[in-house]
Amino acid sequence: MTGLRLEHLTVRRSNVRVVDDISMSISPGEFVGLIGPNGAGKTTLMRAALGLLPFEGHSSLAVLPPNTRSRTAAWLPQERDVAWPVSVETLVALGRTPYLAGGRKLSAADRSAISQALSRMDLAAFSKRTATELSGGEKARALIARALAQEAPIILADEPVAGLDPAHQIAAMNVFRSLAGENRAVLVSLHDLGLASRYCDRLILLHQGKVVTDGGPREVLNDAIMHAVFNVGGHWSQTPDGAIFNAIEGAEA
Repeated sequence: MTGLRLEHLTVRRSNVRVVDDISMSISPGEFVGLIGPNGAGKTTLMRAALGLLPFEGHSSLAVLPPNTRSRTAAWLPQERDVAWPVSVETLVALGRTPYLAGGRKLSAADRSAISQALSRMDLAAFSKRTATELSGGEKARALIARALAQEAPIILADEPVAGLDPAHQIAAMNVFRSLAGENRAVLVSLHDLGLASRYCDRLILLHQGKVVTDGGPREVLNDAIMHAVFNVGGHWSQTPDGAIFNAIEGAEA
């Protein structure tokens, strides 16, 4: 399986470094949460890593030829627009596009990947529904399913659980964790620090375009960092079901 490696990645906008000299790696089998305040550079970092934005430095994905890159990395952006009134099944089938060069029809393997993706996102009963008629949360799940159908060794997802109800947030995080368990490299940007702390193996915290810290959830989400970066406190609780983290009101003076 393939991992992701970034070396001295920098993105400039009007000579301002919105991503500033970032080096990091995501290995196969890791589920890494990319966290940070609004405007920290999370989306820009992920898009540059995919070669979708001009950048300085090195990305192991961006150097790949486009056809190889499309089979290596699945990308789930924040935007959830569905432009055409196609069925949910057809929308998810678009994840197989990298394998359909030369007008090749869907194979049994393609259809199996589509069916598994629909099932994983609890959408099997929606397969014939028109995608444009879905609720916002249902569209989000369908677009996650499209990325899953791609069966790429690297998954990058930008705020994939935003707008989902609690049950489907948990289900989606379990899916991403299971993908890491299948030896894929998974990088997901998140604002919900509780979900990030509970499901991710590592957290990478960005602030003002720089990596503040990179490590286990308890290492990253400590009091000093929460106050300095998020201007709030944080509280860890130990429950029979494991550790739980909550952001709490009240910043240090």
